[in-house]
Amino acid sequence: MSAAETVAVGRRGARGIVIDDERRIVLIKRTKPGQDPYWTSPGGGVEGSDASVEAALRRELAEELGATADGYQQVFLASDSTDAGVAIQHFFVARLTSLNLTERYGSEFTKPERGGYDLDYVPLGDDSLDAIDLKPAVLKEFVLANREALLAEAGFAA
Repeated sequence: MSAAETVAVGRRGARGIVIDDERRIVLIKRTKPGQDPYWTSPGGGVEGSDASVEAALRRELAEELGATADGYQQVFLASDSTDAGVAIQHFFVARLTSLNLTERYGSEFTKPERGGYDLDYVPLGDDSLDAIDLKPAVLKEFVLANREALLAEAGFAA
C-alpha cells in the first residue's frame, strides 16, 4: 500500500483492561444460548456522539458496569478485516474507581435473548486467566505477556 492510499475503517471500538484495587481484571462473562461461555473486557463501539475513543470507553463502562475508572492509557490496538473495512479495537488500561451494577443500562440488559452479561473478577497474579476463554485471543495473549506492566500503569508500582 502506498502512502497515498487510504484504509477504510469499518468499525472502531474501545475496550478496557480495567483493574480493581485487589489487582483483578474486571471482565464480563458472556453466556449465549447454545454456546460455551466466554469472557470479554468491557467496552464497545465508538459512536458519533463520543468526543474521543477514551470517551467512548468511559460511556461503555457506565453502561455495562455502572462503573468509573481513572488513569486511562491506551496500551494496544487490535484489528480484523471485515467487508466494511478494517475493524479497530483500542485497548486502554485503567484503574476501577467505582462500580454499581444497579446503574447499568443499555440493550444488553433489556433483551434477554442476547444472553447473560455477568460481572467477573479474574486475578492477575495467578493462573486464573489461563483457565478462561477470554476474547479476543489477542487480548488474552497481551494481558498474560504484560501483567506487571499493566499493574504498574494502573498505579500498582512496586
